Amino acid sequence: MNDEESGNRLGGYLRARRELVSPAQAGLPPGGNRRVPGLRREEVALLAGISADYYLRLERGRDKNPSVQVLESLARVLGLDDVERTYLLGLAAARPRAPRRKRPEQVPARVHQLLAQLPFPAFVEGRAFDVLASNPMAVAFSPRLRPGHNRLRSLFLDPEEQAFQQDWTKAAAGFIAALRTTIGDDTDNPRFVEIVGELALASQRFRTLWARHDVRNLDGGTATVHHPVVGELRLHRDKLPIEDVILVVYYPDKDSDSDEKLRLLAALAHPETTAHPDTAHPETSAHPDHATAAPPGPPPDTAPRPSSRGHRAEGPGRA
Repeated sequence: MNDEESGNRLGGYLRARRELVSPAQAGLPPGGNRRVPGLRREEVALLAGISADYYLRLERGRDKNPSVQVLESLARVLGLDDVERTYLLGLAAARPRAPRRKRPEQVPARVHQLLAQLPFPAFVEGRAFDVLASNPMAVAFSPRLRPGHNRLRSLFLDPEEQAFQQDWTKAAAGFIAALRTTIGDDTDNPRFVEIVGELALASQRFRTLWARHDVRNLDGGTATVHHPVVGELRLHRDKLPIEDVILVVYYPDKDSDSDEKLRLLAALAHPETTAHPDTAHPETSAHPDHATAAPPGPPPDTAPRPSSRGHRAEGPGRA
């Protein structure tokens, strides 16, 4: 039984982060005959100013009520950033709770209307990255943004999505970190259990990243992708929470090369009109009754296909 299944999420997080810190990063000599990756438990305890026995109890879940001061010291030793530190404090503050009543994720009617008016790729996703609704420009941007698809499943199991990402490795890590943040203490949510279980069985890369316990806030940024028709697109991406769902919009810098390519994509998606995206009003599509179950599983986990355009460093964020 792993730490998450046994309820020892704090211990699992401490162990995962400890294994990612090298002695050199902590200001310690490397030494010899190290049988574990990263820092030893006693080294973390020494640097944090607590006893080795107490730290062992924390990792093994025998003490679940550390003080804020102890957690702050551990965050410093483990090199946690503000998001990771907040996550650590939240793990210690978590208390047993009654099972949450599962409520279907609903896309408000006004959001469907908004999607229909937006001239750029836009879609609505749920907490587990299920695509709940999208406009035609989103589907032209990527057919994997049709309602009913799951963005995590596409990213880890679909070679076309892997080739679509300019930096698949970075995108994959970002998605997993965001998923863990989103889950929080809702670890018994059936949809989260389903998607994590499926990907853990199907993808070695998912298992590796999930074991790191990385956390990251859901945010916007800039994404660069390789579209099979119009080529490379560099787009801004904003994520806007609306009630229980998130509206995601991709848009270019005005009059940029990517702006021109999106105009071409709009014309190809709507051959009956050549309207500029500033005036085009596409219709929106949604998954009927918004069932969050995704379509049949895609091909087995494969490595990203090399791009003939060469490998470039991606801008901040993920697609």
